[in-house]
Amino acid sequence: MNKTELIEHIAKQADISKAAAGRALEATIGAVRTTLKKGGTVALVGFGTFAVTKRAARTGRNPRTGAAIKIKSAKVPKFRPGKALKDALN
Repeated sequence: MNKTELIEHIAKQADISKAAAGRALEATIGAVRTTLKKGGTVALVGFGTFAVTKRAARTGRNPRTGAAIKIKSAKVPKFRPGKALKDALN
């Protein structure tokens, strides 16, 4: 499912226009992005939790030359599914 299909699904399920569903989805994604940028977490009970973790600096290898390269540390988003979501899949 891509973003357009998700907007269509939201519009149909919530009985709202696609434009309103698109704005709602953008607002939700924006809220998650802003919260994660500030270092917070977003917990949606029954769905899962979005959080930011720090990936340590490490040494990698250039696949073309085989030379060792340094990879900087980075903040990466993580998603941990909730119990209800896991149960729905199994």
